[in-house]
Amino acid sequence: MAKQESRYVCGTCGATSLRWEGQCRSCNGWNTLVEAVVERPRGGATPARRKAVAAPAVVALNEVAAHDSDRLVIGLREVDRVLGGGIVPGSLVLLGGEPGIGKSTLVLAVCGRVATDERRVLYASGEESAAQLRLRATRLDLAGATAIDVLAETSVERIVAAAEATQPGLLIVDSIQTLTTDELDGPAGSVGQVRGAAARLQAYAKENAVPVLLVGHVTKDGTLAGPKTLEHLVDVVLTLEGERFSGLRLLRSAKNRFGSTEEVGVFEMAGSGLLEVADPGAAFLETGSLGAPGVAVAATLEGSRPLLVEVQALVAPQVHGSPRRTAAGIDSQRLALLIAVLGRRAGLSLASHDVYASIVGGLTVEEPSLDLPLALALASALRDRPIAAGTVACGEIGLTGELRPTTSLGRRLREAARLGFTRAIVPRNTGRGDDIEGVAIDLVRVGTLREAIAAALVERARDDTHPIAVAIDAA
Repeated sequence: MAKQESRYVCGTCGATSLRWEGQCRSCNGWNTLVEAVVERPRGGATPARRKAVAAPAVVALNEVAAHDSDRLVIGLREVDRVLGGGIVPGSLVLLGGEPGIGKSTLVLAVCGRVATDERRVLYASGEESAAQLRLRATRLDLAGATAIDVLAETSVERIVAAAEATQPGLLIVDSIQTLTTDELDGPAGSVGQVRGAAARLQAYAKENAVPVLLVGHVTKDGTLAGPKTLEHLVDVVLTLEGERFSGLRLLRSAKNRFGSTEEVGVFEMAGSGLLEVADPGAAFLETGSLGAPGVAVAATLEGSRPLLVEVQALVAPQVHGSPRRTAAGIDSQRLALLIAVLGRRAGLSLASHDVYASIVGGLTVEEPSLDLPLALALASALRDRPIAAGTVACGEIGLTGELRPTTSLGRRLREAARLGFTRAIVPRNTGRGDDIEGVAIDLVRVGTLREAIAAALVERARDDTHPIAVAIDAA
């Protein structure tokens, strides 16, 4: 019978130690020793004493039964969309996000949709008491609260024992950083405890075909706390994003073994919890600011969903020191590249100006098609000239100032036409096939960034009542 012991294993070279040390004696790495459970056979078994292991049966890949129809459909359209149609039985799902972003609120909403008289949900909380969970459930007005079992516990062994006794249809653990396993001596939240607890929950999920949803913390830089092996261990990694003081929340999939990782779910935080946004395509547009200098509308694509987002830019003369480059929702390196291309290829130098750029609504956009609307917003802010009304733009900009093709252009333009936009500035060699047939929008095809700026910006109307205009007329 195997005897379990704990050792401290170096995550870099694999060397073991009986106790924790700040520096590994083998590779001289600092803070690389992590407590782990090892098993040693009693009696000093040798290879000659070991019994022969029977060869396991193998199955041809095309003979393995598919279980897509067995997914647990939650009932929240946006969550099911990101998961690829629902939760797969026996899967381990990790949900991360910043404090106060709405993780526990979303999890309780999932419980309310999944819990029924035939399928109960076990909610194991290591951060809140049962009374605190009851208060939150009352505020959210959960319809399935009678079928939700609550367990305030931090021992993973006791949580698994309760799950095996109640046999729930879904197990919720909030959060994985608060759990401990009796096999290790480290504190809750340590690398060894997080990894050991997740491995025990994974074994339970696979053996009983019960989906397990873990809630995880994030670090200061926005990454999931704990060892990187935690993300490799789970089947699905979801992140809830958004600004705490903004109502919109985005649910993304950073990893999904059973579906696409490009889908995004859009929610709005309200007094009754997270509500699904009825029209995500227009959720990030602020019509009040459209038509002002420095504002452009970008036709982006998140997975298979087209989203129209508002890009704002502000250009101000440099006061002292080096010019500032501040970006929100935009890659700062990409912003610096576009500033260089504007100065070199379009004749718009921003070297002596402070530049601020952001995406309205707390959305983060990384796709290359944001280049053209961002560059147009910068040009509009520098020249103090607005972009023509009803205009959207999309396209990638190269280092020579050329515009490169955009994928799924027809899907973007149909969404823009549905929202009332009448004009689109696109790269010249994009979408000449059936992709854009039947789209009720005027296309302005341009080949370079300089041509795009000339087509987008309009002359400012002269205000005859302005004091400067009056003075000129008098002269």
